[in-house]
Amino acid sequence: MTNLLDIRHVSCDLGDSFALHDVNLAVAPGEIVGFVGANGAGKTTTIRVALGLQHIGAGEVELLGEPFGADVSDQVQRVVRSRIGVVLDTCPFPSELRICQVVTCLKPAFPQWDDSLFDGLIAQFAISPKTKVKELSRGMGMKLQIAVALSHGADLLLLDEATAGLDPLARDEILEMLQEFVGDGERGVLLSSHITSDLERAADRVVGIDAGRIIFDVPREAITDTAGIAHCAADQVAEILECVSDARAVKREFSCDVLVPNRFEFSQAFPEVACDRANVGDYLHFMLKGGR
Repeated sequence: MTNLLDIRHVSCDLGDSFALHDVNLAVAPGEIVGFVGANGAGKTTTIRVALGLQHIGAGEVELLGEPFGADVSDQVQRVVRSRIGVVLDTCPFPSELRICQVVTCLKPAFPQWDDSLFDGLIAQFAISPKTKVKELSRGMGMKLQIAVALSHGADLLLLDEATAGLDPLARDEILEMLQEFVGDGERGVLLSSHITSDLERAADRVVGIDAGRIIFDVPREAITDTAGIAHCAADQVAEILECVSDARAVKREFSCDVLVPNRFEFSQAFPEVACDRANVGDYLHFMLKGGR
């Protein structure tokens, strides 16, 4: 089955301070992919590459099964982008426009725009069509963008911190919508977020990036259901690292914590060492800070 998004071996330079290096990232139909990393790690740049907004120096991008990038024709960009829903970390619509005016501006760009779906979503979100964009809180601006993204027949959603600024109940509501969106097995989501608990709930796979390089790409359950954090004495670390492949250790003042890929196997090998269930935040921390 063809991936909805396929970034293969992409590198690009953004001046002297930052670059993407051999980035590989895919989103398959029916899949929500969580995308994590520290600020400045390369998440937004990767999304810009996916949208053809950033020139690349090497590699290739396929979007909805077609070669795509900043160099393709304007016509191809318009057609492909009409099938992509995008939510940014700040609301991009002109601040003086009312919501109904935003819709009037957007509809010509989206052949499959659904007025009834949009009207239902903003009613669900308690957003009045007469409200001006500048009157929306950050969270309500996010909800407006999500309503737009879901209302034009998109096959792929690219969400950059889409749940930021939302309260827990609103985040739950949005995550349920995303799961419903991919439920037909034909559409997909790339969800970049610092709120790792959202990814634990919704993501099928989690991809981590640091300094422009992909540092892990694993099924979500490999983190939340299988991996563990072992808490051991400092003099036990060497033995654990020798026995457990892919373990990563973070040393404390008088002890050490170790990320292990399978906490059940670890507990059998080291029954005297406490080992807790890992989460996505733990996993990212150890992949960034841990060593062998």
